[in-house]
Amino acid sequence: MTSNQVAMTHDFQPDIDAIETIAAVPVILTAISHVTGMGFVAVARVTEERWVCLAADDQTGLGLAPGGELKIETTLCREVRQTHEAVVIDHVAEDALYCGHPVPALYGFQSYISMPIFLKDGSFYGTLCALDFKPSKIKNPGIIGMFRSFADLIGIHIDAAKRLVTAEANLLDAEAATELREQFIAVLGHDLRNPLASILTGVALLRTSPLDAKGQTVVGRMEKSARRMSALIDDVMDLARARLGDGITLTPSDEALEPALRQVIDELRAAHPNRIVEAEFNLSTPVRSDRERIARLLSNLLGNALAYSPADTPVRVSARTTDAFELTVTNCGPTIPPAMRERLFLPFVRGADRSGPKGLGLGLYIVSQIATAHSGSIDVVSKDDETRFTFRMPLQSC
Repeated sequence: MTSNQVAMTHDFQPDIDAIETIAAVPVILTAISHVTGMGFVAVARVTEERWVCLAADDQTGLGLAPGGELKIETTLCREVRQTHEAVVIDHVAEDALYCGHPVPALYGFQSYISMPIFLKDGSFYGTLCALDFKPSKIKNPGIIGMFRSFADLIGIHIDAAKRLVTAEANLLDAEAATELREQFIAVLGHDLRNPLASILTGVALLRTSPLDAKGQTVVGRMEKSARRMSALIDDVMDLARARLGDGITLTPSDEALEPALRQVIDELRAAHPNRIVEAEFNLSTPVRSDRERIARLLSNLLGNALAYSPADTPVRVSARTTDAFELTVTNCGPTIPPAMRERLFLPFVRGADRSGPKGLGLGLYIVSQIATAHSGSIDVVSKDDETRFTFRMPLQSC
């Protein structure tokens, strides 16, 4: 294939950089490779005259890296661009349409799939494509649906990044920038839900297919990533509601709170099997609250504690009722500097340890908003290698 590659240029660098900022892309490429068994998976920018690799998972030795190019006339992606339809081939040698096509013959691949990536305005951007030198059973609703959902998700991220860059370039003051960013986040949160739901549906469909242990692991990782993305969408939507004036809405009830809190702890224990999470509950009095919101508050606090404390130390959770409801999460992480403590509950603020998790910096902000919505408070004490977050609210807060 190297004889058909052209010299790397830098005029598509903004597209390459945009794809590199999407943390989900490497996971998507690896998942596709594992689920389909195909050795080369890529995101490509495709114009009338150019085919440029933006990201790739290459186990075939093709040698295509971000910035690498193929002559557009030697790719099937050109046909995808012209027709706006996916090309899917299980076995070139047995395919009536492509068995004599010059492109497969040129590169020698036998299985191939290319799914178009569109931006929000309907314009064609590029493709999510995969190929292998051996046949692969990919012409089925599960695989095609998975590709379509992943292509939709990538398109939304690319479009969102472009809109954000354009908007920021045209803003004349910080106040206008903040307002536009929050409106953008609200739109983004809504736009992401449909492809994410499709991904989860595809994962559920894949679980019914015969998969080996490795495939089951990959599908499990895909589901975990999708649910994590769903939680991030919830965070940005709550940010938008809180900052645009609607505020976080509650659905209060007198239903027992402890089962919801224990479920959060069990889920995070499963996600961090090597960590110790100690729990103590003494809820002798009914607590009127929004159970899902309080569970999310605990999930954010506990997830934060696990992320920023040493792996060999326990994290403690306690919940009790006295004259109020009190929920505490304690970890043995490093002391939080006073200057950082003052900013912890602001949006887009992350811990000082940049080797920690790469998030939006909304977790503790959402915690504070949930606390406020319940007429409660959230406090932090950090000293002597122990950090304690405490949520306190009236028993009949809503």
